[in-house]
Amino acid sequence: MVARRRPSVIVALAGAAALGGAGLALAQQSSDPIGQLLQQGAAPAAPAPGAAKPASPAKPPPKADAAPVATPSPTDAPDAAAKPDAPPEAAPAAAKVAAKPAADPAKRQRNGVAIIQALDKVTAETLRFEAPIGQPVRYKSLIFTVKSCETSAPDEAQPDSVAHVQIDSQPFAAMGKAPPPAKQVFRGWMFASSPGLQPFQHPIYDAWLIACRT
Repeated sequence: MVARRRPSVIVALAGAAALGGAGLALAQQSSDPIGQLLQQGAAPAAPAPGAAKPASPAKPPPKADAAPVATPSPTDAPDAAAKPDAPPEAAPAAAKVAAKPAADPAKRQRNGVAIIQALDKVTAETLRFEAPIGQPVRYKSLIFTVKSCETSAPDEAQPDSVAHVQIDSQPFAAMGKAPPPAKQVFRGWMFASSPGLQPFQHPIYDAWLIACRT
């Protein structure tokens, strides 16, 4: 009788031991709630198979770069001396006008013959004669030598004739004697429009310019 009951007792003891270990484990789990919380925080639960992955936090959009500020160069700076109302081509036009040389004034016409009128104050005799340029012409005791005779240019306000005349005084030689040396009594410009501007002064004779001709 005793031999038949042993196997059952062993099975009963083994079951009690198994139940005791499980109960001890349950008791430890129920008695340490802080450890359970730490284990849950340290190792997060793996997601269930087939579940969607949690979305990653969205990254903030990159900041737009500030637009570069253009710094004006010295060549782009406006000319402070330029007038705002002047057109852009005013300065080049003024420079062209300033650079253009002035037109040469019209030259006077040079003639080959001077017409002179002489007066003898003693006898009141007058004589008008022609004196070619560079050729001496005698009137009684006077010798006229015209160096140049010019007529005023078209652009001059008043038309006129001017002559550069040299007058020498040389009396006639006596018979058988050499003529006395000539003595200059006048040298200068004569003006046809103004005879009294630079007159020929002589105690016996008077002379003035009438005109110039070719």
